[in-house]
Amino acid sequence: MGLRERQERERAEVARAILDAARDLFVAEGYHNVSIRKIAERVEYSPGAIYSYFASKDDIFYALAEEGFRILSPGPDCCRDGAPLDSIRGAFWRIYEFSKTHPEYFALMFVDRTVPRINQDWERFGFMHEMKTRVGAGIQRAIDAGLFPPGSQPDAIFNILGTAIHGAAVRRLCHRGVPNEDSDALARDTLEATLAGLRAGSPVTVLPLSSVSGEE
Repeated sequence: MGLRERQERERAEVARAILDAARDLFVAEGYHNVSIRKIAERVEYSPGAIYSYFASKDDIFYALAEEGFRILSPGPDCCRDGAPLDSIRGAFWRIYEFSKTHPEYFALMFVDRTVPRINQDWERFGFMHEMKTRVGAGIQRAIDAGLFPPGSQPDAIFNILGTAIHGAAVRRLCHRGVPNEDSDALARDTLEATLAGLRAGSPVTVLPLSSVSGEE
């Protein structure tokens, strides 16, 4: 291994250590309670050394959020093949599974209210927009197949299903259930009940995102 390759590997290892330490501290103490100095102490580096890897604490968060969203994001064939409803179920159930397999990322990305807003650095997360577009197209395919009432709005269905499964995930992650509750069954029932209600024509009052934003 050449000198340059060794230096790049060492730099990558230090960046990884910084991200791991910051993620653990953000989740344990809350984003707003963690400073660059505290992260530096955890990895036994100076604050100045941390800044040579990340421009700010926000930049560290964005790097972690990008990692989390890439783990969460399904593959490019999401909602393109197979039965439309099964594809939709799978896309949203993936969120719940993510909250179980990567609870630290889920807590940081979806629970901590003090983290920076993702849309402040949206270009970094363009792949998430592409993912939402794929899922939305899958929902539209289900609408076209008559599996949802005519005139249903894909983005409204997306947001309603996302809110339902997000609530179930947060309930389990934050230990808000009753003793001996089967969190997986509750999450599955919540998703199925929401799907059934939408398919049965339950009134949807949330406006499409294009109406909210004023886009044509």
